[in-house]
Amino acid sequence: MRVSLFGYGKTTRALAKKFQNPIFYDDKCLKPFRDEEGYLVRPSSDFEPKYSDLEIPSPGIAPDNPLIQKAKNLLSEYDYFASSMPRSVWISGTNGKTTTTQMLTHLLQDKGALSGGNIGTPLANLDINAPLWILETSSFTLHYTNTAKPDVYVLLPVRPDHISWHGSVEAYEKAKLKPLNTMREGEAAIVPNELANIDSDALVIGYDDVASLERRFGIESEKVCFKGAFLLDAMLALAVEKILYDTISYEKINTFKLDPHRQEEFFDLQGRLWVNDTKATNVDATLAALKRYKERKIHLILGGDDKGVELDELFEYLQGLQVETYHIGSNQKRLDDLAKKNGIVYHSCGILDVAVEKIGENLQKNEVALLSPAAASLDQFCSYAQRGERFKEAVLRKNR
Repeated sequence: MRVSLFGYGKTTRALAKKFQNPIFYDDKCLKPFRDEEGYLVRPSSDFEPKYSDLEIPSPGIAPDNPLIQKAKNLLSEYDYFASSMPRSVWISGTNGKTTTTQMLTHLLQDKGALSGGNIGTPLANLDINAPLWILETSSFTLHYTNTAKPDVYVLLPVRPDHISWHGSVEAYEKAKLKPLNTMREGEAAIVPNELANIDSDALVIGYDDVASLERRFGIESEKVCFKGAFLLDAMLALAVEKILYDTISYEKINTFKLDPHRQEEFFDLQGRLWVNDTKATNVDATLAALKRYKERKIHLILGGDDKGVELDELFEYLQGLQVETYHIGSNQKRLDDLAKKNGIVYHSCGILDVAVEKIGENLQKNEVALLSPAAASLDQFCSYAQRGERFKEAVLRKNR
């Protein structure tokens, strides 16, 4: 079989080991070369569908990419493993899917559960003999997946995101609901109530908030140590445990340690509070952080690649806060215009270091400096994590 792998990334490089002599096609490749494994990597423009029997894309490659447009035998990573995938839980949504995946894996690690997917480990590197896969699942992956399905599907709240990739809010939402089309009787999906009215053979359980999960699953939220958005993540993880094993492990969930880069608090040498929320790559995540600190004056760093999402809701919310905004990244001009329109005091900073320096000049001890950009980082950084680390380094370097 002649196999073409679209994109030379973590997902496709792991998959390559499953085939004999696959060929990579990558937009960043300028001339053909063989990598250290001996695999041939070619420019995307070299792809000829008549010489390919199977094409598997990296999830992030957009539907309008010429590789996707020319493909005749397209198969997603998830569909490739559809027949061999063990029992699985898929977790998706706009915000919180990484934390929920980590929490559920933490709860079920003594049962042999493995996590993968968008969380970092490609499916090709997971043990198919494991009793359970817990997969953080992106809308990109769901867009390309047509036959694979989970035993339990968890959908966190869905808000507009990745609009430039999907083409519309409706297409993004449709991708998030796609697993319900293939799930069968005996399988379960936990989805926001506004999306629960959907025809599916699975048991569809709707929820509105923490209280509704308490009622439906008999989980006592006061026994869970997390707050805010993290409490919802924990409640959903416990709900899946209840579905699969009819247990609720309060003590175990309370030993879970949150990753850095989500509302991560630290202090400079003057004792002033700074918050690294670089993982807030969309409006909904930034609103969650703002609500946490709404009783203080906030110095908010915004900006990056906003992926074509409307930002009016964010600036309307800012009108009710004591806030100054500091704009960086590729959408700085757009942010400046929105701040003017909504009467928000703002600073055009361009880059993160300048924003940190200006905040350092203005920040009072009872206030909070918040990096919660409502945008992706790839216009100026390699990842949201690099943006967060650069933020912390700049704070400690400039505010001694």
